[in-house]
Amino acid sequence: MSVFRLSLLLATSLFVLPNCSFAQEAEKADTDAKAQQEAFDKQTPDDTYRQLALFGEAFERVREKYVEPVTDEKLIEYAIKGMLVNLDPHSDYLTMKDFDDMKVQTKGEFGGLGIEVTMEDGLVKVISPIDDTPAFKAGIKAGDYITHLDKKPIVGMTLADAVEKMRGKVGTTIELTVRREGVAEPLFINIIRDVIKIQPVKFRVEDNNIGYIRINQFNRNTYDGLKNAITKIDAELGDKLIGYVVDLRNNPGGLLDQAIAVSDAFLDQGEIVSTRGRTETDIKRDNALPGDLAKGLPIVVLINGGSASASEIVAGALQDHRRAVLMGTRSFGKGSVQTVIPVSGDGALRLTTARYFTPSGRSIQGKGIDPDIVVDQAKIEKLEEMGIHEEDLKGALSNPTNKPSKTDAAANDNKKPEEKESDKDYQLARALDLLQGLSLMRENSK
Repeated sequence: MSVFRLSLLLATSLFVLPNCSFAQEAEKADTDAKAQQEAFDKQTPDDTYRQLALFGEAFERVREKYVEPVTDEKLIEYAIKGMLVNLDPHSDYLTMKDFDDMKVQTKGEFGGLGIEVTMEDGLVKVISPIDDTPAFKAGIKAGDYITHLDKKPIVGMTLADAVEKMRGKVGTTIELTVRREGVAEPLFINIIRDVIKIQPVKFRVEDNNIGYIRINQFNRNTYDGLKNAITKIDAELGDKLIGYVVDLRNNPGGLLDQAIAVSDAFLDQGEIVSTRGRTETDIKRDNALPGDLAKGLPIVVLINGGSASASEIVAGALQDHRRAVLMGTRSFGKGSVQTVIPVSGDGALRLTTARYFTPSGRSIQGKGIDPDIVVDQAKIEKLEEMGIHEEDLKGALSNPTNKPSKTDAAANDNKKPEEKESDKDYQLARALDLLQGLSLMRENSK
């Protein structure tokens, strides 16, 4: 089972030729990989036995002389975990409990705070809070660094240790000490643990003619949720429907097969993603099947720094095929594939086994997806306009075709427009503007 998870136990415009610095980095990475392969090939069975003997010696010394007794089971667990977490930030050893928790999470319901995290520089970094969870409501933001849990420093903990401490009995409180960019002092945020129930897809109608679809995670229900959203929006709007906004902001990823299915929902043909493993023969390509649920209507995809992994697969596929316009800010940049491999003892290895590439051959590992149109999130404020119009000027000519009564005019002036989500969300407002413009151009070209 391949999954795209950012560890909580739980992803330029179109393709351009790389610039010199990118090419140099790629060449260096290729050189390093070749050097590692050469070192691996030079190993002999005797070398392997010597290293295993060293491990056995260290195991016995710790077992005999550590200040407190530790069971063999725990020592082996620590050894395996240490081996995996030192490979990359996403490989790990899952105990039986961890493995069970992960399987529960992919079903879309689990306990905790509701944040997706990774480890960076010894601290827990928030990839994104999950919509409508305790962490989201408490104001945790993508990019926050968690430094302490209930006043205890995270430095020295593994990611799994920190995640375990953030879990707990539903209804209990934990205090997170948070460092946030642009804020000088640490933030102390109290969060009450709760059961996290994830509804992966939400939708509504915007501007009476646009379908807004928010995908907040890729669990096993995501594609079905997307299909349901498109069906209901289409039934509600009919011929008035001019396009869709697909919101992937702060979506940390999830299941690979769901990312492929969501991409396929909007594509008629062509490659969606390729995964490339250790050898040249270890390449898998996933292609779209005929059929576009959006019936060719324009799509704007919103992304930001919290869009990771599976989100980046969808964004990259739709961008490379020019099926959607990407808007927002650069995505997170997680381009690796984790495979969960069950092992004896009912645990599992979550092991990075491949990298994934967009249809044009881009690897977004560490680079992210650049939107076609960069739009930073901003606060929308309506400025008061000058309250004088032509009709207010002395001696102004009357309009012979339409002259509302003063009573009607006064009523219109006093009526407050209903506030919409796009009035508070600058990126969404720009996406809606773009779709309205595209629709107008299509109408004028007929």
